[in-house]
Amino acid sequence: MYFVDERLVVKKQGYKKVDKSGIKVLLWKPFIADAVPPNWVRQVKKPPARANPGKITVTAFTNGYCPVQNVVLERAKRAAAELGNKVVFQEINTFDRDVFLKWGIFEGFYIEDKEIGSGPPLTYEKI
Repeated sequence: MYFVDERLVVKKQGYKKVDKSGIKVLLWKPFIADAVPPNWVRQVKKPPARANPGKITVTAFTNGYCPVQNVVLERAKRAAAELGNKVVFQEINTFDRDVFLKWGIFEGFYIEDKEIGSGPPLTYEKI
């Protein structure tokens, strides 16, 4: 993914903005008259809080695409294993498109219903 000033791309190359999600802008240039513009897949739901009373629920959404997310996933698995039955660890593979669309989450790491981290990989200690 390249981050560029979309105003330059839109003006110079004929693209137009068709959707926005946070800081992400989706640019599109149709090559046929009846092309349908794409849009971002939005989050549909998130893991529920207190799904396992008396335990902490950790949910990792992964598809193997991002090396950083893969590192966080492995660290989280290791940390959860050390805590034993105090933690319920769920790995949700979004490589399956139906699973991805059910949640609207491509990759992510949640403790209960709170999303954790979106930047440099979380350290083992932080997890």
